Order: sequence, then structure tokens, then C-alpha cells
Amino acid sequence: MLFNCPELSTAELSVIDSINKLRENLSYAVGTPRKWTGLLRRNLFARAIRGSNSIEGYQVSVDDAVAAVEGKEPMDAEAETWAAVMGYRSAMSYVLQLSDDPYFSYSSDLLRALHYMMIQHDLSKNPGKWRPGPIYVRNEERGEIVYEGPDAERVPMLIQEMVTSLSDSKPMNPLIRAAMGHLNLVMIHPFSDGNGRMARCLQTLILARERILGAMFCSIEEYLGRNTEDYYSVLAEVGGGSWSPGRDARAWIRFCLTAHYRQAATVLRRTKEMHRLWDALEFEVQKHRLPSRVIPALVDAALGFRVRNATYRAGAEVAEVVAGRDLKSLAALGLIEGHGERRGRFYLASKILAEIRETTREPRIVIPDPFGKSDAVEASVAAPAIPIRTSREISSSGFTPAVGPPPMSMGEARRRVGRIIQGGKQDE
Repeated sequence: MLFNCPELSTAELSVIDSINKLRENLSYAVGTPRKWTGLLRRNLFARAIRGSNSIEGYQVSVDDAVAAVEGKEPMDAEAETWAAVMGYRSAMSYVLQLSDDPYFSYSSDLLRALHYMMIQHDLSKNPGKWRPGPIYVRNEERGEIVYEGPDAERVPMLIQEMVTSLSDSKPMNPLIRAAMGHLNLVMIHPFSDGNGRMARCLQTLILARERILGAMFCSIEEYLGRNTEDYYSVLAEVGGGSWSPGRDARAWIRFCLTAHYRQAATVLRRTKEMHRLWDALEFEVQKHRLPSRVIPALVDAALGFRVRNATYRAGAEVAEVVAGRDLKSLAALGLIEGHGERRGRFYLASKILAEIRETTREPRIVIPDPFGKSDAVEASVAAPAIPIRTSREISSSGFTPAVGPPPMSMGEARRRVGRIIQGGKQDE
């Protein structure tokens, strides 16, 4: 037996309709190929990778998340964090490849393969294998076990039941099917590590396979990374302390629908802004009689990214010397400003470019809770910081899991985390 979706209420069906309308507008905006859609898709992919990994304590800058998407070297990330981020990037890239595969099918082997891609950098965590023993979710502050997964012997059977449910031809709204896939995988907790990332990856895979819109335009991983405490809380509420698939999943369904509504509204705003920004910078480039290949670099700088010679020349498909000349020309015109020396040199937006960016911004408005609650999100307000966690592997219910033996010492856990996980801004 698995967690099942309750019969949807009128309110839930109404929210789904609102999400569909937002997605229709988004589909219209990105449906026709434009020069800037590739950049927007790349940025969304990077934010999804960053959001999902931040929940587990692997914190990277947006610049490094973009570098991961492009297969470049990081500017800031430490080795362990970078290995985790690149593992997730590999799994998500495979998900995108599978989105239109005519021979696709859900299987337990597929899930184990995705897990191996994510965790292969640490063989002690049994990448690609079901967990060998019991797993507990532990609240380190109180020293209490707050969730216990089903017995390890039941994992293969439960996963097969979940796979069968995902392959079911019975009609179910894609958002609901994806939410239930996420919930069941994270509650089964089939792996020794990486269960949260796997559940979020599976949710994105299900949405990608439904072909509602491009996978990166449907993913809610960025939203979950920004609203981690709420994410933890609803999973703890629905989970009920131990494997209890008879519990009501309505709170989880509503949480996911709220995430989709708010993320779709955010992506639609970014789409409008990207269109305006590209047009404004195209005009600027033509005014100065610059080659059009520099526009993506100006867009990146205007959005707050650090522009490097290596990344610019790869995107523009020019030699290092030509890339250097282009960037120096942009700096000489006062559009970007150089920082650092030699291989560490990068460029940021100048005051002129920042002012152009400001003219292209959409008004920041409150994104309401679609179910009428009072916790509306102000698009220009930063999310609160997430408290320090005491372990790298943090389960999707928000606490540290232990497989078999007792968890690591507090000192060792703090050494491995080494930083505060910060919430992101809603208006990026």
C-alpha cells in the first residue's frame, strides 16, 4: 500500500485551473523560439540544481550553478559540494533527455541509475543500491527519532508498487501524479543517502514526461529550496512519524499546488523581463556597432552573474583572443567592469548596465497563496535564512537520517556542513 491522493476538492481544482492559465501564458511567451529562451532555460536549470542541493546543505552560488549546467569549473564551490552538485546535474540532464524518449518506461532500475549518477562520488553511501538496513529521521536538537522508514526488506516491493502506479494509464492530473511520486519515494526512503534529491528529481521527471511545458519551466525545485522549512513541515505532518501510507496526503497536495502556482508566476515574470532586457541590450549593442555575439554576456552581467573569458568564448564560439578583445571593448564603453587579474579575472555589470536592467524590471507584486491563506509571498522580499543543519544528508522531512548505527557526532557533522544555508531572494 502507498500514499494515495484524496479526491480533489473544488478549491484544489480551481487552483489547478489557475496554474494552467499561468502556464498557457508562459507557453505563449516561450513557445516561439527566441534568441533569449536558451539563456532563460539555462538559468532555470541552474536555479533548480542550486535549490535542490541547498536543501541538503550543499550550497553554491548562482554563478557556480550556471557553471555546473555548462560543464565549466566552479569559481567558489568546495570539492565535496561540487561533486554533489555535478552528480545532481548529471541525473537531471538524463531526466531532460528522457522527456521525449518514445521507448521510456518507469522502472526500479531507472531510479537506481539516477541515484548512482547523483551519489557516485561517495561509494560509502551505496549509490545505485537500496539501503541495506533501517533508516531513521532524527531531530538533532531534541535527540529524538521523528520518522522511521519501512523495513529495508519491504523497499523493493514498495518501489515496484510505486513504479506500477506511475505507469498506470488511469487519468490523473500531471501535477498530482508528480506530487504523489515525490511523496511516496521520500516516505519509502529507499536509499542510504540522497532520498530528498531523488524524490525531487523524480517529480521533475514525471512533469517532463507529461510534456506540459519544458521541464525547467515546470520544476518547483527552486521554490522548495527557498521555502525549505515549510517543505519540511508538511512532509513531517503527512508522514506521521513512521511509514503510514493510510494518512491523508491533502496537505502535501495543497503545498505542491501552491509551489507550482507561485513558481509559475515567478517564471512568467522573469520571461517578460528577459524579453525586455534582451531588446534593450540589442539596441545598445547596435548603437555602439558591436557584434551581436556579446549580447548574452551583457545579459548575464545585467542579471548579476560574473562573466569570464572562458564561459564567454564557449558561448560565443570564438577564440580566447577574440573573447578577450570583446570583453575589453565592453569595459571600455562602460558597460561592464573588470575585477581580478589573469585567470581569475571576471566582469560585472557597470552602473550603466545596472540602470538598463532596472528599466526592464516588472513591478514586484505579492504572489498570493492560491488557497486564500495569509502567507502571501512578496516578490521583492528575501526568504528567511534556514538554520544550520547538523549533517550533510538532511531528509526531506527536515531532520538528519541515520542508517543502521547511531548518527555521527555533532562535531563531525558541523565540520561537514561548515556554513549556514541561506534562503534566496524571491525577485531574482
